[in-house]
Parts: sequence; structure tokens; C-alpha cells
Amino acid sequence: MTAVPGTAALTAAARVLAEPDGRGGTALPVLAGGGPFALRRTLGEGPGAHVVLIGSMAAPLGGDRLAVRVELRPGAVLRLTSAAATVSLPGPGPAHYEQELTVGADAELDWSPEPVIAAAGSHLVLRTRIELAAGARLRYREEQVLGRLHDWTRGGGPGRLTSRLTVRQAGQVILDQQTDLGPGAPGWDGPACLGGHRAVGQLLTVGLPAPTAPAAGDAALMALPGHGAALLTALAPDGLQLRRALAGRQGS
Repeated sequence: MTAVPGTAALTAAARVLAEPDGRGGTALPVLAGGGPFALRRTLGEGPGAHVVLIGSMAAPLGGDRLAVRVELRPGAVLRLTSAAATVSLPGPGPAHYEQELTVGADAELDWSPEPVIAAAGSHLVLRTRIELAAGARLRYREEQVLGRLHDWTRGGGPGRLTSRLTVRQAGQVILDQQTDLGPGAPGWDGPACLGGHRAVGQLLTVGLPAPTAPAAGDAALMALPGHGAALLTALAPDGLQLRRALAGRQGS
């Protein structure tokens, strides 16, 4: 962890390395966090490891540069969750948050953290890169909420969230999308984008049962060009309804 000269901003990173332990389970030879990141292994079911990402301080603030890097070696199984939502807060300029996820052959990653919330006056630039080897399995849930409840009730509105997600499978790009939501982003609240909703999320599966096709509502299920890859995207008025929409449509 380092401080950016001349500001109160931070540069910090967390790293997780998972590998088979030789006894049918998954070991974590690297579990390291700094700054706002604390990582804890918890008891889980089955052969996989379960890591919880805990925010040890308010972050990201404008100007911060944060990164989370997760690598699964071939055959490892890992579930990563978080203890609370990630709330971006105002500061001098946008905050930058990078997520790099690498999943080896026959490894399985379940990425299911709590939502990212863009508080009023903030701007978070979120960049996620996922590299999947042939035969890797992935369940990736992403939830984004514009503004906290009291931001809206006090007339502050949302912050801005610029997000890009790139997924490669066996070296080939199967998904590369960018969204720019919140004040300052062109047309973000119009009918072609959020259409008055305040929460957007997606559930990406690769090599696992795909989400079920939505019967109705503001959601869409797409087959991706990769092998066994599907993407469910949903909009909702708030984070709770978004979670229900995604949780109720997972494949069995």
C-alpha cells in the first residue's frame, strides 16, 4: 500500500492464489491484502476454498487506485465473496479499480461479491479482465447500484460508474463490453439504457449450467461465442430486486 504524493489517495492491491492441495481440496499459498483489503478463508463445503474479501477502511475514494488479482491453477476450486458492498466515494478525480481473474484448466471460480455502489459525487472506473483456460469453469456475478438510498432521498442522486468487462476463453475474446452510467455519461438514464432503473447486474456462466431464460421483466439471456458460455443481464429499481432477479434465474 502506498499513498499518492500530494493527495490522500491510495494505491493498494490484494492477491489470491489457489491450487490443488494434493488431497482432493484446494490450498491458498497466497492470500495477501493491503490498504482497504483484508482476506479471510472461511469454512466451506466440498473440495473448494472459500475466501471473503473484507473492507478494512472506506474505499475507493476518488483518486484511489485499487486492484484485486485472483489466480486459480489447474484443478483448483474457489468461491470468492465479500462481507459488504463496495461503495465508491467522492474525491479528487475518479477512483480506479482493477480486477484480474485467471482460471486454469479444469479449475472453477465462483465470483459472487456484494454490489458496487456509486455514491453521490463519486466516479469509479472499474476494469475487469478474466482469462479462462480451455476447460475452465466460471460463475461470475456482477451487481452495480447507482446511489445510496439517502443519496436519493436527500436529492443528491447517484455517482458515476464506468465499467468494462473483458473475458477470454482459450485466448479468444468471448465478451468485451463497456458501460458508462451516472451523471456526465451520455443518455445513461434514457429508454435505451437504464430507463429509470437504478441497478444493473449480470450473471456469466462458462462450463456450468446456464441461467434460465427470463419469462418477463427487464432482463435478457444471451449465448456467447465461447464454449458453454451464457450471459444473463438484468435491470431493477434497486439492489435488492436486482439480487432477486439474478438469484431466481440461475441454472440448476
